[in-house]
Amino acid sequence: MPEKILYEYAVIRYVPKVEREEFINVGIVLYAKQHNSIHLHYHVDQARIEAFSPEADIEALNAHLESFKHIAAGDKTCGLIAQMDTASRFRWLTAVRSSVIQTSRPHPGFSTNLEATAQKLFEEVVL
Repeated sequence: MPEKILYEYAVIRYVPKVEREEFINVGIVLYAKQHNSIHLHYHVDQARIEAFSPEADIEALNAHLESFKHIAAGDKTCGLIAQMDTASRFRWLTAVRSSVIQTSRPHPGFSTNLEATAQKLFEEVVL
C-alpha cells in the first residue's frame, strides 16, 4: 500500500485591484512537511488577465511569480527568505498580504504522489 503523505496547498491569485478583492487563480503551492518539499506551478494566461484587467503589467506579474518559484525552491541566491527552512518558506509564501499576488488560506490533503497531486490541483484550479 503506498504511503499517504499529508500536505497543505494554497492557490496563488493575481489581484489587480486589491480594494475590489477580485482575483484570477494563477498558480498552486503545495507543501509536505514529511518530505520537506514545496511544489509550485503557475501559468499566466495573458489574454485572460488582460480581459480581466486591461492595465495589468504582465511582465511584473511574471517577475513576481518567478520570485515565488525561486523562494519555493530555496534558491539561496534569491535573498534571506529563500534561505529559510522549507516550512518557513511555505508560511511566508502563504502569509496574508495586501498586494497583487496573494494566496488562499492553506488547505490540507493526503497524497501518495505529491507531484501528481500538485499537477492535478493546478489543472483544476488554474487551467
